[in-house]
Amino acid sequence: MNAKQVWNDLKTVRESSPLVHNITNYVVMNNTANALLAIGASPVMAHAGNEVIDMIKIASSLVINIGTLSDKWIDAMELAIRAANKKGIPIVIDPVGAGATPYRSESCLRLLSKANPTIIRANASEIMALENAAIKTKGVDSTASSDSAMDAAKSLAKKYKCIVTISGKTDHLTDGDKVISIEGGSDMMPKVTGLGCTATAITGAFAAVVEDKLQAAASAMAVMGIAAEMAEEKAEGPGTLQLYLLDAFYNMSKEDVEKYLK
Repeated sequence: MNAKQVWNDLKTVRESSPLVHNITNYVVMNNTANALLAIGASPVMAHAGNEVIDMIKIASSLVINIGTLSDKWIDAMELAIRAANKKGIPIVIDPVGAGATPYRSESCLRLLSKANPTIIRANASEIMALENAAIKTKGVDSTASSDSAMDAAKSLAKKYKCIVTISGKTDHLTDGDKVISIEGGSDMMPKVTGLGCTATAITGAFAAVVEDKLQAAASAMAVMGIAAEMAEEKAEGPGTLQLYLLDAFYNMSKEDVEKYLK
């Protein structure tokens, strides 16, 4: 990947303003909606089983995030997944906290079995838990490095015929064969809740408009990392990092992409 590709993909998101249907968690709804607006996409946060099928009819992609899961939400996610599959739009899944509890892990596997996912984005521990590796997550935080999950990620990608993104100090993306690695971001990012969820939502926007889904996922993670570096230069701590992150999404230029992309 190169800066020109990332910039062209970001321009496509801004010009197309895809509607990204998020069934996500209470903790991050405001954050992820604002991030999608800032990069030029259109967010909708709808999780009621009575309306998710109708919402999918007008959506360009579906983002599933199980952060604050419940039986009713999982049922609604399954309805939305079926509708998205029927419509043929991308499905991005964030298995938040997979491996932390049996209920959470079982719910992830249930949804993945229905989804034909386009992209799975998670931290290393979550990826390894989905592959039944002998590792436990610490809540929603990773207890493993992104490098250590590469074999599990490739296996998942082949199993579900999808792209797998491992978030970490270095982000790794794979389709099961090819691997793209992206460096960047800010050391303060783990101190701001839900930035992984933000990355997933942004991935949904790029997946909606970029045909090559490995490239879509890579451009989304590149934009996330670049924005974090831009924000860090102004931020005095995690609170202002979050504020400046939105500004960076909104103001990111071709020159910024060329300067910060690693």
